[in-house]
Amino acid sequence: METVENTALSGAQWTIAAAGHEAVVVEVGGGLRTYRSDGVDHVDGYGPDEVCPGSAGQVLAPWPNRIRDGRYTFGNRELQLALTEPARQVAIHGLVNWVRWRLEEQKPDSVALVHDLPATPGYPWPLRLRTRWSVGSDGLRADHEVTNTGPEDCPFGFSVHPYLRLPGVAVDDIRMRVPARSRLLLDARLLPMGITGVVGTDHDFTEPRRIGAAVLDLAFCDVIREPDGGSRVSLTGPDGTAGVSLWADEQFGWWQVYTGDTLSGERHRRSVAVEPMTCPPDAFRSGRDVMVLPAGHTWRAAWGIQPTPA
Repeated sequence: METVENTALSGAQWTIAAAGHEAVVVEVGGGLRTYRSDGVDHVDGYGPDEVCPGSAGQVLAPWPNRIRDGRYTFGNRELQLALTEPARQVAIHGLVNWVRWRLEEQKPDSVALVHDLPATPGYPWPLRLRTRWSVGSDGLRADHEVTNTGPEDCPFGFSVHPYLRLPGVAVDDIRMRVPARSRLLLDARLLPMGITGVVGTDHDFTEPRRIGAAVLDLAFCDVIREPDGGSRVSLTGPDGTAGVSLWADEQFGWWQVYTGDTLSGERHRRSVAVEPMTCPPDAFRSGRDVMVLPAGHTWRAAWGIQPTPA
């Protein structure tokens, strides 16, 4: 009988550290399990022997969020994905968040992971995905590359799913800024029905304000860009106390914000998922902001998390 070595449920663990910042990246999903600076946890992570809860820190590709009924058309093909959220009859969060990524390069302050996604009946285009995670004096940074390794163009979208946390501060008391002038209107399956402006409404976070009792699990768009083309969501404690922000470069035109209301136990409404997305939910059906990645081409993007002083 062959003996199989016991490993953590999240697979191999890679710790990177520099300038008082430390993160742990995992094999299963190739995602971020923990990130802290000077001993303060800035993401709501999980233990090595936990099955990743609520998609915490996962990489979501080749589409983010949900696809209605798992069905879409590209070119002259009608395609069917597995319904990975059966209760809502949708395909959710792509195809790489539960697979094993392999180590390509490791340094004290960075680690690069790679996954080769094979063509499947529901998504018949092979991709090579590479993420370089690094930490330094500016915080945590993720650099992504996705290459279409097949002979045909393919539809593509991308997101990540970190939960930001202010230890000791309840979600209700967090002051949040989301740099977006519009949001999606959603049906009971959390699928888009339209777009509406946020200015002057209960969903207007264009200026920092308290989350309060707001229940959020929706996508914001019409992003307010910074001079470099990117944008940033920020969270601070009451009265301007220290906080954390998540920046994303110009490749990301959508922000999904989720206040964790459907999570169970102590994770319920303990942190805020802040997800930079290249396209909205159900984009493979609507076509809105879906990228077409040509055969042999590589897409690149970056985002990061920065602690902010009081």
